[in-house]
Amino acid sequence: MMTMMISNLTSFISSEANAAVAGNLVPRQLFFLHDIQILELLVALCVFVTIHSLRQKKHHGLPVWPLLGMLPSMTLVVGFQTNNLYEWLTQVLCLQNGTFTFKGPWLSSLHCIITSDPRNLEHLLKTKFSNFPKGPYFRDTVRDLLGDGIFSADDETWQRQRKTASLEFHSAKFRQLTVNSLLELVHGRLLPVLEDSVKHSSIAQIDLQDVLLRLTFDNVCMIAFGVDPGCLRPGLPRIPFAQAFEDATEATVMRFVTPACLWKAMRYFNLGAERKLKMSIKGVDKFADDVIRTRKKELLMESHTSSVGDQKQRSDLLTVFMRLRDEKGEGFTDKFLRDICVNFILAGRDTSSVALSWFFWLLHIHPEVERNILQELRTIVEARSTNDINETELVFSPEEMKKMDYLHAALSEALRLYPSVPLDHKEVVEDDVFPDGTILKKGTKVIYAIYSMGRMESIWGKDCREYKPERWLNPKDGRFLSESAYKFTAFNGGPRLCLGKDFAYYQMKFVAASILYRYHVKVVDNHPIVPKLALTMYMKHGLKVTLHRRTRPDQCSLIT
Repeated sequence: MMTMMISNLTSFISSEANAAVAGNLVPRQLFFLHDIQILELLVALCVFVTIHSLRQKKHHGLPVWPLLGMLPSMTLVVGFQTNNLYEWLTQVLCLQNGTFTFKGPWLSSLHCIITSDPRNLEHLLKTKFSNFPKGPYFRDTVRDLLGDGIFSADDETWQRQRKTASLEFHSAKFRQLTVNSLLELVHGRLLPVLEDSVKHSSIAQIDLQDVLLRLTFDNVCMIAFGVDPGCLRPGLPRIPFAQAFEDATEATVMRFVTPACLWKAMRYFNLGAERKLKMSIKGVDKFADDVIRTRKKELLMESHTSSVGDQKQRSDLLTVFMRLRDEKGEGFTDKFLRDICVNFILAGRDTSSVALSWFFWLLHIHPEVERNILQELRTIVEARSTNDINETELVFSPEEMKKMDYLHAALSEALRLYPSVPLDHKEVVEDDVFPDGTILKKGTKVIYAIYSMGRMESIWGKDCREYKPERWLNPKDGRFLSESAYKFTAFNGGPRLCLGKDFAYYQMKFVAASILYRYHVKVVDNHPIVPKLALTMYMKHGLKVTLHRRTRPDQCSLIT
């Protein structure tokens, strides 16, 4: 009897134990199955989001990701597939018929309309000019460096600077200042620096972009401030102001590709690129403040010792604006004078030097264009009387510069393919519609892609990517033919057409002719040529070249 009871009890305990074990196993299995289901759901969701985002590429030009917009797509393509943002943007615009909407991350300031359609450019640069100012976003982004200068100003502030500068740019005295300063810099510094590199070694490499930047920097400082910083000298010395200006422009452009909340936080805590920007702006301000203080003392002394006629000898922009008075009879503040000069340095320093760098690179890969330019130079020199030809000190006159139609065309073609300012920015004041049908809401940022315009078949034809100066010449007489500012926008268009356009062409032609007449410029083998992401389209790695002196300048079609 006892044995049966023990047996039953054992069976009961065993059954209870099995039940307990089974009871523990079931929830674990259910929990494991639950984990698998969640994982499958997450994978399915990721696949769905990816497919959905990629499918939007057909309609929007780029995949659009939840919360992040198109930024991951742009980062992936530019960071890993190509290091040329402008070329990638051109491909997208070609697929989207010239205009597309870039959708940035949620709550960011990176949303914008990007266009390369000439009809849209004429609309925003001319027809509806007042509805498309630079806008608060642009001003806020560049204010630390450019302040309220002409490059970023709108409305009355811009109009006042534009009117004054326009009168000065077209004055005979100012034109003479620009011609004389350029002559002094090219023949007194540029050519000796180049000749010095040739004398040391026939294979000595120089960074031609750096040399040209130094040339135009000295030139524009003479015009804007009335001072010579001396960047272009033998040995190519480091100039603190020039370096500070370069660092400031690089740090400023980074703000355009960084969410505003992030770069403002970095500025507040003095971190990263914002720290660099703050330090470099101090260098720019110190130079400007010293020049303004010195000029004020000079003008004060002149007012006591010179007649009224003598006081007007200086023609630099700083002096011109210092003599002006507002409606209350008061002069401009030192801060405003600083902003004016810094803006003109930015505009005048890079346009010519950057364009010339790309021009010399294009000549290297298109020797037939160089031969045509040399033929034109030889024809002009041979038209002189024998007594006027001095092979070693030959100086091209302003009248001769006007006859260089092929050189003018070759430079314009270089600017078409490699504009100094590859992108520009506007902001919509009131709701509008582009001629191509794109709807523009108030506050929308609009970017017009000047680089891309030069590569659009719809604008320049099937050969749009070819370097062909002949497209700018009249087939009947070979004279230069200009194009619409809304098709060729290297110098902007409408009321904001570049004031220094004529001088920029004169400067580029004078420098190019003076170099090519004396030297053959050969780009170093395997030197990487890639545009840099900046306000102006520098070559990222510079332009390393070797110079080869021509044996007979009077027969400069021969290359040694």
